[in-house]
Amino acid sequence: MSTPAHLDLDRRPRIGMVEAVWGQDKQAHQIAAILCDLVAAGETALVTRVSPGKAAAVARLLQAQTPGGPPLTHHPEARCLTAPALPPIQQGMGRVMVVTGGTSDHVVAREAAIALRCHGVHTSLVEDVGVAGLHRLLDRLELLREANVLIVCAGMEGALPTVVAGLLPQPVIAVPMSVGYGVSAGGNAALQGMLASCAPGLTVVNIDNGYGAAMAALRILNARVGFREPTREIDVKGAGAGDRP
Repeated sequence: MSTPAHLDLDRRPRIGMVEAVWGQDKQAHQIAAILCDLVAAGETALVTRVSPGKAAAVARLLQAQTPGGPPLTHHPEARCLTAPALPPIQQGMGRVMVVTGGTSDHVVAREAAIALRCHGVHTSLVEDVGVAGLHRLLDRLELLREANVLIVCAGMEGALPTVVAGLLPQPVIAVPMSVGYGVSAGGNAALQGMLASCAPGLTVVNIDNGYGAAMAALRILNARVGFREPTREIDVKGAGAGDRP
């Protein structure tokens, strides 16, 4: 099984990240082919935004066309597929905690967590600590201090990341959620509130972008442990053009 997709197999050595596959707008046979090619190249494969039906179709295709092929794991609560097994946690990388305002944020939060686990990052969830019941957050402050980076997901008015960033010194990455109704529908109120935050240094990603938040956190961790790209030239397509003489 092969794919016409031009895979970015140089991404991990170049920027320290595995290539992620956007599954929402791809057909099952396209995803299956990409998964096979990534695993054959020795990469951890991550597919995001995959419905249960599409995940089942991908699994059937892999079983039928590549018996004994790469083990596929469906993470339904994250809407993600991974193959092969997730790598072991690298203790020296640091720890990321993904915080949610409410239980409705769990899908995007878990997408962020799975994306980080694909890179061996110790990740944990701290859920349902929104500002409507501020005591819930205050009760967990000592736990949150153990993280090197915090990802904070919130819908409605989107106040939670500002509160967290005002209380704790770690980098805080805010994810506006499309959870809400009326003026908060679609996540735009949360996004604008986070962009207008008075908490200095708060980072904001796009609406429902758990994967993007995870990669922002990974960049911080990679810098913390001294990740450096091997010295080489990069061509205009972003692929390694070979070692310099």
